[in-house]
Amino acid sequence: MPPEFTKRSPKEIKELQSFLDTWVEKVEQPQYIDDDPVLFMHAFNQKEDQLLAGFFAATMAWGRRDVVIRKVRDFLDRMDNRPADFITNFSDRDAQRFEGFKHRTFKPVDMKWLVKILQSILLKYDSFERFWADCHQKATENQRPLMSVFHEQFFAQHPEAPQRTRKHVSNADKKSSCKRLYLFLRWALRNNSPVDLGVMDFMPQSQLMIPLDVHVARQARALGLLSRTYNDWWAVQELTEALRLLDPKDPAKYDYALFGLGVNQDQIPQEFIKNPTMLD
Repeated sequence: MPPEFTKRSPKEIKELQSFLDTWVEKVEQPQYIDDDPVLFMHAFNQKEDQLLAGFFAATMAWGRRDVVIRKVRDFLDRMDNRPADFITNFSDRDAQRFEGFKHRTFKPVDMKWLVKILQSILLKYDSFERFWADCHQKATENQRPLMSVFHEQFFAQHPEAPQRTRKHVSNADKKSSCKRLYLFLRWALRNNSPVDLGVMDFMPQSQLMIPLDVHVARQARALGLLSRTYNDWWAVQELTEALRLLDPKDPAKYDYALFGLGVNQDQIPQEFIKNPTMLD
């Protein structure tokens, strides 16, 4: 049987407000950018370049951050660091540029299909944000998770895309945490941040879900913000709901606090720890 974790009451969650807000302020600083894949959004001046570079950076954000940064830089170099222009004008013969590229389970064939799909989106919707806005409208009207609709509509552009490539774009219908897609939206939607760019506004940042990875989940369980054992879509909903008690307008900002505490576990006051086994 999986372990059971103690969950804080709403009143107890609010007792963490000052502590977690302090950690948000400590971590969400300009110097954070240099060692994080979000740097690729900051590297461009044009919105479409920022969004496309950010989408690939978030999609590839799997593993150590320094390795992710090196691989994303390699991939953008293969597009001459002009992602919007390269993708818009992409032809199958350009796929040879991706030969030899590899990151985790990403292979050249995956990069080719992701680019082809994004090209179709740009040609049909004129911008990546308009595609997101359309997905958001469909999700709202049909009361479905945004990332279920995004996955569905993304691959509807090229139904012939291989199954292996589909696995690189999360789907809430598959109970995925959709961490990388919500990481991208945190970068692109949150405003008034020294890190997140806030270049899209198709939905309010209050609707952002926490980008849940194993490290954030561990700290959340230690603090009693998350009782679910598995890092799945239900866990994302549970944790985001808890964080909305602290800031209903901007719950995703606490991603910074939980990330920082993951690096500095010894700085969690003993009285705030609900599940000490998570920090063993």
